[in-house]
Amino acid sequence: MTEDKPRSGYTLPVFAAASAIAALQWLKQRQAITSVKVDLINPDETVEIAIEQVSGIGETTALAITRSDPGDNLDITRNTPVWAMVELHREAEKQGSSSLSPTPYPLTPQITLLGGEGIGRIVDAEGKAAIYAYARQLLQANLLRLLSPEEKITVTIILPEGRQLADRTANAAFGVVDGLSLLGTSAISQPLSASGQLDIYLEELRQKIKQLNNSPLPPCPPASLLVFCIGENGLDLAQKLGISIQRLVKTANWLGPMLVEAGTQGLREILLFGYHGKLMKLAGGIFHTHHYFADGRQEILTAHCAKIGLPTPMLQKVFAQSTADAALNYLRTWDGENGSNWVEQVYNSIAQAIDDRSQTYIYNQIQQQVSVGSILFDRQRQIIVKSQVGIKLLNQLC
Repeated sequence: MTEDKPRSGYTLPVFAAASAIAALQWLKQRQAITSVKVDLINPDETVEIAIEQVSGIGETTALAITRSDPGDNLDITRNTPVWAMVELHREAEKQGSSSLSPTPYPLTPQITLLGGEGIGRIVDAEGKAAIYAYARQLLQANLLRLLSPEEKITVTIILPEGRQLADRTANAAFGVVDGLSLLGTSAISQPLSASGQLDIYLEELRQKIKQLNNSPLPPCPPASLLVFCIGENGLDLAQKLGISIQRLVKTANWLGPMLVEAGTQGLREILLFGYHGKLMKLAGGIFHTHHYFADGRQEILTAHCAKIGLPTPMLQKVFAQSTADAALNYLRTWDGENGSNWVEQVYNSIAQAIDDRSQTYIYNQIQQQVSVGSILFDRQRQIIVKSQVGIKLLNQLC
């Protein structure tokens, strides 16, 4: 009996494009629309996307809604509504502008793209909407073919739940605030969070270890040392800190199986590098870090605050914060106002617990001693803490 393969889905840009197509088609045809065809560009194929609702909201403006379907990914955007508002202008009309975005994207002379509510803003780009190249290309290619030469449109993409969902991501650590990004280089959302994809990560780990053993890197790090990066964000930041890509392994959320496989393959030193809201779960013995399986961040953080002696009113404040970042900011504010060093003490305790529990986890599974260190960073790409073992391992990296 064989298991079904994980089902792939589509990335957010595809649903944004589908909504925009539906809104434009409604303006031109004034007919009910239940689905539209989207040219994905990458890959080179056309697919049909269901339209949940479409309606005119004025003589020259229409709004259409799709629902995100990332396939078998454990993705926070699953079923989130994706809106597109399209305003149609004739050549003689003055094209309007929107207060929703101070920096629109003029895709072509005929198409202006705006980021509305729930679309993140890129801090380093003066607040420009976080609508990246593939999404812009997808919208341009699919909409331009529907326009006659004298027609112009303004397209506003809206993610009504985007601001709320963004609080559950590390977007702000990488310069995107107030919402989600229309990110990606392909239409297909591969089920990298589904359990069927774990084998791919494990095989990549085996190949990385094999390459190190066959081609040791001069002059300093031993072949038995790798850096585990939690997702693309950790991978990107580790490289910017100067750690060789040959030493980096992307783990996604499967920390437990990846740690055990590394020990099984003979790795004896592992540096965990990641966003604090993810890695602190290991301090509580949670070795699959996706929030669908378990969270516990506030409980873990509060427990370590209690361990190092925070007063009860502060513990209550920490526990009541909505996110781990909010709790960290509360402690930082307190330290700044009172000259204390609670953040340092609390996060040193957490980092030590991450190391200890990771090493114990590996030993309990395969009876192998593996030295594990950890480095945790915050949303501003600033390192919060390096464990003692983490400092030692980082110093070995060229």
